[in-house]
Amino acid sequence: MPGETAANNALRIFLIATEESGDRLGSSLMKALRQRLDDAVRFEGVGGQSMAREGLTSLFPIEELSIIGFAAVVKQLPMILRRIRETADAVIATAPDMLVIIDSPDFTHRVARRVRARNPAVPIVDYVSPSVWAWRPGRARAMRSYVDHVLALLPFEPDEYRRLGGPPCTYVGHPLIEQVRLLRPDAQERERRDASPPVLLVLPGSRRSEIRHHMSVFGKTLQILQQGIPDVDVILPTMPHLADEITTAVADWPLRPQIVVGEDDKRAAFRIARAALAKSGTVTLELALAGVPMIAAYKAGAVEAWIAQRVIRVSSVILANLVIGENVIPEFLQKDCVPDRLAAGLREVMGDTPLRRRQLEAFAGLDAIMATDNQSPSSRAADVVLAVLRR
Repeated sequence: MPGETAANNALRIFLIATEESGDRLGSSLMKALRQRLDDAVRFEGVGGQSMAREGLTSLFPIEELSIIGFAAVVKQLPMILRRIRETADAVIATAPDMLVIIDSPDFTHRVARRVRARNPAVPIVDYVSPSVWAWRPGRARAMRSYVDHVLALLPFEPDEYRRLGGPPCTYVGHPLIEQVRLLRPDAQERERRDASPPVLLVLPGSRRSEIRHHMSVFGKTLQILQQGIPDVDVILPTMPHLADEITTAVADWPLRPQIVVGEDDKRAAFRIARAALAKSGTVTLELALAGVPMIAAYKAGAVEAWIAQRVIRVSSVILANLVIGENVIPEFLQKDCVPDRLAAGLREVMGDTPLRRRQLEAFAGLDAIMATDNQSPSSRAADVVLAVLRR
C-alpha cells in the first residue's frame, strides 16, 4: 500500500524535552519538520502537552522531573537516573535517524552520552545551548564527543563555540522574536507609557524559591520608591499556579500592586509600562524587546550564591546585557539586592535620565542583533536538522 510504504520510509526523529519551555520549542520544530516532510517523518520521545498536540506520545510525564531545590533532587535521584536509563534504552531500541535533545542539559546530555557510546551512528542535535559562555566552559569541547550540531537561541553563541572548541553551532533565533509584535505598544499604549501615573512592572520570578527570596525586598523597595514618587501604578504579572502565593505575599505591601495572570495580560502590561524591577533571567530580554527600561535584581540562597560567585565568568549575568554586548541594565545581586539601592535605581530608569535614554537606544538595536532573515526560529532549526541528516 502507498501509505504503508511512505510510513516505512519515513524519517524517524527522537526528541527529548523535559521542561515546558523545551516542550514548546519541540512542538514548533515538529510542526516545521512536518511542513517540509509531510507524512515522511515520525516522532518519538519525551515531551509535554505541546508536543503531544503534534502527535508525540511521551515515554513518561515530564512533570515527574519538575523538581526544584537541592534536597528534593537528592530525594528523587533514583527516579531521575532510572528515567535517564529508560530514555537512552528507548533511543537505542528505536534506532532513529536522529536524536534531538532540547535544553535541560542535566538530563538530556546524560542521555545523549549513553546513546553515542552505544550507537555512534545516530546523529545528535542539541537545541538550546548550555551556558558554556557563563560557566564550565570546558563543556563546549566535551560536547564534541556526543553532539553533532548545536542550535543556538542567542546570537553570540556560535562565536563562543568556535572560541571554546565546541561542536558546530548555528544561531536559529530566540522564540521571543516571534512575540515582538505582541510586546510593543500601539499609539494609544505608547501614550499611556508616557502618562502619569507611571506604570511600574514588578517581576519577582516564576519559581517559588525566587518568590521567597524576592517578594519581601521588592515590597520594601516600593515603600521607599513611593516616598519620592508618590503616585505609581504597580503591576505584577504572574502565572496561575503562583497567583495565590503572590496574593498572600503582597498583602502587607504598603504599595499594593495589581496582579495580572497569564501571558496575554502580561504582554498587555509590558506595552504600557514606563519601567520595570525584574528578577534576572529571560524576562530581561523580553522587557528589552518591548522597549521597557529596567533594573535587574537577584537574591539566592547562601549555597547557590557561593557556588555562583566561584564559577560564573561573564561580565554580566543579565541576559539582555549579554545579547546587546553592553552592560546597560544595572544589576543588583545578593548583597546589593537591598531596598534602598533598588529604589534609587528605579528612580533613575523611571525619570528622563541618561541611563534611561542609553537603555532605550540599546534596546532599539536588538532587532538587528537578533535578526533571522525573516525566518522563524523553528523554521531555521528545521533547516539545520535536515542539513545534518543529509550529511
